[in-house]
Amino acid sequence: MSKEMIVTDEDFVLDVSSDITTDRNFASQSFWKGVFTRFKNNKRAMTGLVIIILIFILAVFGPMISGYGYKEIITNGQTQEVAKSLAPRIPALHRLFTGADYQDAFAGKVFLFGTDSLGRDLFTRVWYGARVSLMIAFVTILIDMLIGMSYGLISGYFGQVCDGIMQRFVEIANSIPRLVIVGVLATFMPKGVWLVIVALLLTEWIGMSKIARAEMLKIKGQEYIMASRTLGAKSFRIIFSDVLPNTIGPVITQVMFSIPTAIFTEAFLSFVGVGIVLPQCSIGSLIEDGFNNITTLPYQILPPIIVLALLMLAFNFVGDGLREALAPRIEDM
Repeated sequence: MSKEMIVTDEDFVLDVSSDITTDRNFASQSFWKGVFTRFKNNKRAMTGLVIIILIFILAVFGPMISGYGYKEIITNGQTQEVAKSLAPRIPALHRLFTGADYQDAFAGKVFLFGTDSLGRDLFTRVWYGARVSLMIAFVTILIDMLIGMSYGLISGYFGQVCDGIMQRFVEIANSIPRLVIVGVLATFMPKGVWLVIVALLLTEWIGMSKIARAEMLKIKGQEYIMASRTLGAKSFRIIFSDVLPNTIGPVITQVMFSIPTAIFTEAFLSFVGVGIVLPQCSIGSLIEDGFNNITTLPYQILPPIIVLALLMLAFNFVGDGLREALAPRIEDM
């Protein structure tokens, strides 16, 4: 016969020892701190960020390094000879490898990227053009972010008839080819920076609005939104105070992917002749100038193409890194 088991209160003791505790490292880590940590550990994203920072620094300070203006035609002070179509040259390196100096009117001058067919320094023009392209991209994306987010959040929040009407307008706007919009604008506006900015403003907000609408449809049924509505909060307060802060992550990711699109669009518009007007330059206009002389002076097209390619790759690397940091996979955690 087995002995009868007697259970008492002393058999159940709450273990409050330090062996069973919360992971303090994980608990003390905020959401954005975790995002930063995951982003920092992404080598490709950090590489893209370093490239973007370097290009930004060169775009700001690069035109000051050479000592020439972006539209200055370089001449020899004595003979007034113009430095037309000079290949890249660094006199110290030339002397090191050949043992002799250049034998022309510009023997002592440094042209890291050479000069164009009018005698302007390409190093200065490339970084000034990068500055113009980045300025156009960031201005348009900032405005498009404000327009697209407001449009998408309002459409998703009110839903039903309002959402149906607003989304039909988005579909119509999205179905119009960008070149048609540019062609119509070119008939009413002069060529230049403002034509490019307006063309980007009319097209780039659509993707942002779709992201914002999708986030609104996902969030607006949650408990804290229903609680705010029950307590009498107005619709626009709920949209811009309760929902908007929770959509920042996907929007930042979308911005990182939209910036290279805007830069490429600006370059394309300038390349086809409806963008930046000479003597002002951008990445696209420099590629156009280099393309016209590609068979005889191929060095002129390489610097702007390399800068454009690096910008496109770097922003896409950073966008991928942000997307993975904001929505990590289980195997990455």
